[in-house]
Amino acid sequence: MGMAGKILGGAFGYMLFGFFGALIGIYIGHKFDSGLAQNPFDPERQQRVRKVFFSTTFSVMGHLAKADGKVSEEEISMAKAVMERMELSADMRKEAIAEFNKGKQKGFDLDAVLTEFKQECQRNKNLVRMFIEVQLQAAYADGTLHLAEDEILLHICNRLGIPNFAYEQLKRMMGAGQSRSQHQKTGATLPEAYGILGVSDSVSDADVKRAYRRLISQHHPDKLVSKGLPEEMMQIAKEKTQQITEAYETIRTARKN
Repeated sequence: MGMAGKILGGAFGYMLFGFFGALIGIYIGHKFDSGLAQNPFDPERQQRVRKVFFSTTFSVMGHLAKADGKVSEEEISMAKAVMERMELSADMRKEAIAEFNKGKQKGFDLDAVLTEFKQECQRNKNLVRMFIEVQLQAAYADGTLHLAEDEILLHICNRLGIPNFAYEQLKRMMGAGQSRSQHQKTGATLPEAYGILGVSDSVSDADVKRAYRRLISQHHPDKLVSKGLPEEMMQIAKEKTQQITEAYETIRTARKN
């Protein structure tokens, strides 16, 4: 899995922030892989975490794609695009496809996969949160979060110890972010900005600021580094804080007028 950092960095960057994010993610992931051999902090465990994260990401993605009874063309295109943007080797592409197809099978043991994932990744709740954000982005690939997908994602959150209210907030944020990604050049609309912060337009200015500060704290790169989050995810945290800040400024500007 010498390519694991590049693969995960590209996957997260692309799925959350498009092609430009994928390029940055791939570069940072490459740097992480290059320096891993010199990292005295349990490199074997980090390798296990990345391997489990890679396999779980694609298998659960496949499981979600089949949740509503069939895999849509948009979901297939999304999965293919992720693999292409990551420039996977032939072997790694086969592995990703195999995991995706495994997740589509009727006998796919989701709970067993989640148990292994939790065992390796539960020490860092932000890593788990990032996994859920990636799966939500995949679920929104066809423009709609279907009921069956929603139920599976809620089950995943329960298994991984993410409370229901946190999942609902992530849904609002990712749904708004998905809409924003369709017109990134013009920025988020006001409704999307509220969605990104996970608040309604009826809350007070103080509540908006609290939501903003909480989200910035959760995605703050320095805090994530101190908790041991892989370096390949740092650019994602920076991009997320930028998106959150832009949403906050959009709301502030609207409320001043």
